[in-house]
Amino acid sequence: MGSLGSRVLRRKAGLPRGEAAAAGKGGKRKRGGAEGTGDSDSDGEAEREERLLHLRGRRKKLKSTSKYIYQTLFLNGENSDIKICALGEEWNLHKIYLCQSGYFSSMFSGSWKESSMNVIELEIPDQNIDVEALQVAFGSLYRDDVLINPSRVVALLAAACMLQLDGLIQQCGETMKETITAQTVCGYYNSAGTYGLDSVKKKCLEWLLNNLMTHQSVGLFKELSINLMKQLISSSNLFVLQVEMDVYTALKKWMFLQLVPSWNGSFKQVLTEADAWFAERRREFGGDVAFLESAQGSAFVPVFAHLRLQYIISDLASARIVERDALLPSEWLSSVYKQQWFAMLRAEQDNDIGPQEINKEELEGNSMRCGRKLAKDGDYCWRWTGFNFGLDLLVTYTNRYIIFKRNTLNQPCSGSVSLQPRRSIAFRLRLASFDCSGKMICSRTTGYQILTLEKDQEQIVMNLDSRLLTFPLYICCNFLYTSPEKRADSEAQLDHLES
Repeated sequence: MGSLGSRVLRRKAGLPRGEAAAAGKGGKRKRGGAEGTGDSDSDGEAEREERLLHLRGRRKKLKSTSKYIYQTLFLNGENSDIKICALGEEWNLHKIYLCQSGYFSSMFSGSWKESSMNVIELEIPDQNIDVEALQVAFGSLYRDDVLINPSRVVALLAAACMLQLDGLIQQCGETMKETITAQTVCGYYNSAGTYGLDSVKKKCLEWLLNNLMTHQSVGLFKELSINLMKQLISSSNLFVLQVEMDVYTALKKWMFLQLVPSWNGSFKQVLTEADAWFAERRREFGGDVAFLESAQGSAFVPVFAHLRLQYIISDLASARIVERDALLPSEWLSSVYKQQWFAMLRAEQDNDIGPQEINKEELEGNSMRCGRKLAKDGDYCWRWTGFNFGLDLLVTYTNRYIIFKRNTLNQPCSGSVSLQPRRSIAFRLRLASFDCSGKMICSRTTGYQILTLEKDQEQIVMNLDSRLLTFPLYICCNFLYTSPEKRADSEAQLDHLES
């Protein structure tokens, strides 16, 4: 009797829930309305629950199957029909899985001798590829998901490119874009160029433009190549804090670390060490040759040539430092002094009131680059140093507004002030917030605009949405104070006078 009862219970357990309930009542289920709507609803719920349980069971089965395939076929190598040898290691794999790779698909489907071989020796010409990278790359053919360690992503990308694993290449690219930091950006940029990941290369360049002036370190400056630094310094999108002289100072530190890569002190000591090192070079040259004209310095000319020197020599303290350092050829400085002198005469005597239309090429190539960091919310008012042809521009941040004011008579100014009724400037204002790794959180820009101000007039140039404000907040501006057309005329006149 016990045995029979056991068989009955087991049979009930194998029935769907509704049928098991009916069997327990000892009769067939009644159809139609005799059972009432309550029983009908109960049956519907039972069927839905049964389907849900069935789907859950199927998902679980698929997941366990994937793990089983990875463990049994890849890790254990059961039923292998081909052996891959590389870098002193062996993998017992399966052609049907390897054919997911473009590299092996071509090898097995063509008339190559390897198509009929059971053991294949791979040549690995790329030094970035190691055994661990090949292990992950081969394993990706046997599983749906691959967890990529950022510290291993370059090696894995190299292996994926060699084996032509498009999905894994894309996943490596996404991992790289999400993990750009001061420690990884140069390595990622170079690898993206090597393996053709243009989107990663672009993302790294954007990170450097945004963070070069705020994430400086000995390691980063040693890694930055001459060609990459040239791209950064020549860009109008470089986030400059505070003024162009700070760009010059950063380049001086960078050039020293490029020339003396064995130096490993604190970054706070770099400027002092650089000044002493370049002073020793001056004594060797006898003071007649600028460092960039020497054999050691000539390679850095393309980078320093993109400094906007007109905004460095407009400040007396900065001009004195540049003259003392003797890094730049004297011809560069003489040319800029002449250019600025004529620009000042135009503003004073030729009624040059500033740009009247937007010239994007001129703005991107010759505008003044300056910036400011606001550590927390509050009221701020500042001006950037330098002589700006009598236009004393005050910048104010208050109540989520950014305001430009042409100061003429209201507040004291250390330099001369233009009394022209109206002055115009071309400008672009950008705001951004970044997390601790340098990843941009939010940003705003005015785009390039022309602003005309009367004496002591102020103008709101940006109204910030409080929901977008995250401090510290970085403000970066591009300014053009003089008319490009008249500058071209004066330069032609200068050429005529010199001839």
